[in-house]
Amino acid sequence: MERRPFGPVSREVAVIGQGTWYIDEAHRPTAIAALRRGIDRGMAHIDTAEMYGDAEIVVGEAITGRRDEVFLVSKVLPSHASRAGTIAACEQSLARLRTDRLDCYLLHWPGSHPLEDTFAAFERLREQGKILSWGVSNFDVPDLEAAWKAGGEGRIACNQVLYHLEERAIEHAVQPWCEAHGVAVVAYSPFGHDSFPDPRSPDGRVLADIAAHHGATARQVALRFLVRRPSTFAIPKASSPEHAADNAGAGTLALTDTELARLDVAFPLGPRPRRLPML
Repeated sequence: MERRPFGPVSREVAVIGQGTWYIDEAHRPTAIAALRRGIDRGMAHIDTAEMYGDAEIVVGEAITGRRDEVFLVSKVLPSHASRAGTIAACEQSLARLRTDRLDCYLLHWPGSHPLEDTFAAFERLREQGKILSWGVSNFDVPDLEAAWKAGGEGRIACNQVLYHLEERAIEHAVQPWCEAHGVAVVAYSPFGHDSFPDPRSPDGRVLADIAAHHGATARQVALRFLVRRPSTFAIPKASSPEHAADNAGAGTLALTDTELARLDVAFPLGPRPRRLPML
């Protein structure tokens, strides 16, 4: 599994990680087995959030005995992101995850609490060793500028954003901003939300053709396209150990410039939207 620098974090992180949205709705032993298979295959970047129901509990069970192998990320809801609320939310996440620390803690999306207060809480948690770094999620460029001003230079580890083949809006401005400021980009829902290209469609056939050339799967090709820039990571969710192993295969796949160009044509960037898309 390829590993890369993760913004200002000193530790390198797996380019393909594991998302956990809705994982608590799956058969729990199967979900836990999927996460563990992902870790076995090098997908040690595991992302969760307090908003994801019992996902933190599932993750906590999956990483029992393997905590030091994992780069663990969770998120605070904007409605909880006051100074005191952020600290309380983090403590609750740590308890559900059965750990004493998070490797990165994110503000889930911009909210009404002042960023200065949220980030002051993040810094307090970092000083206490309860988080090792912090970042943001669903932040457009104006939000990122405000966060940079509020948090200080070199503090924002990552910006987690919606990014898949049919939703490339971040490439207009968010991704370039993050690259210019040393902030990692993490793609959530990298297969879309129940909308992965049909293999019988023209764009789906491009995916299938490239995949066949490499002895890979269409989903592996899609993931590899998304992480083609060194600033970017992806966190697909897997519903089974087999699915997790398939996702991990993208971590060693190498696409040619010609293949990347074909995918760029098949899944065009499109115009820049007024607002950053999010789920």
